[in-house]
Amino acid sequence: MRLSAIHTYPVKGGHRLDHDDARVLPWGLAGDRRWMIVDAAGVGITQREVPGLAGLRAVARDGALLLRARGRPDLDVPEPAAGEPVPVRTFRNRPHPVPALSAGPAADAWVGAFLGRAARLVWLARPSRHIPSGDRRYDTGDQVNFADAYPLLLTTAASLDALNGWLAEAGEEPVPMARFRPNLVVDGPAAWAEDSWAGRPLRLGGVRLRAAGPCERCVVTTTDQETGARGKQPLRTLARHRNIGRKLLFGLHLVPEETGVVRIGDELVVEG
Repeated sequence: MRLSAIHTYPVKGGHRLDHDDARVLPWGLAGDRRWMIVDAAGVGITQREVPGLAGLRAVARDGALLLRARGRPDLDVPEPAAGEPVPVRTFRNRPHPVPALSAGPAADAWVGAFLGRAARLVWLARPSRHIPSGDRRYDTGDQVNFADAYPLLLTTAASLDALNGWLAEAGEEPVPMARFRPNLVVDGPAAWAEDSWAGRPLRLGGVRLRAAGPCERCVVTTTDQETGARGKQPLRTLARHRNIGRKLLFGLHLVPEETGVVRIGDELVVEG
């Protein structure tokens, strides 16, 4: 089993960046989802409500973020170094707000014009717990980026092939892996092998990880990540074939147990 793709998403809900290698930190890959666009109440704005966020092609730089989108001028935004932290939530029902720093009026004006609504851009200077302790079977610890639940998401090529086979049988078009917004893609294991990895230690290259459990999928999987257009697949097909415990499952959540660098071609070993 080998690592075949690495992705980060500098702004939560925005377009992916592709990498040949990436540093694994306690809260996820370096540069992954440390920025988020929030509404006036400090709640994250995501593709669930605004599929057009797929057109935000931000680039994480050392100490800064480059905001980029079609029809908008590029804007360099330095990581905020001061200011009063503002409490934000990834979702409205999250009981634990986390302290973030405001990116400033220029960034707020840029994201507001991009979305066509009032919005603010914030930076997670100190990754923090935003899911209650004990709320998940395999805890994320106290350090999480702006990911929905866990620091990392892994998917496998064979599981996508199996899903696309079901779509073909139904007369539907195949979907690319980008629909599932993974951090890590692995070639080699059989389809759905990752279902049996929950709770087990993994080693990817020289980095030790813990498989935290399967990923429940939402409407974001129906959004074309290149155009922002929204349809009905593959969620309908997942509901038919991967409805397990009333959850539509695809992919595997991971929690880093060590820091280090992962590279395309690294071997994945499932231990335990």
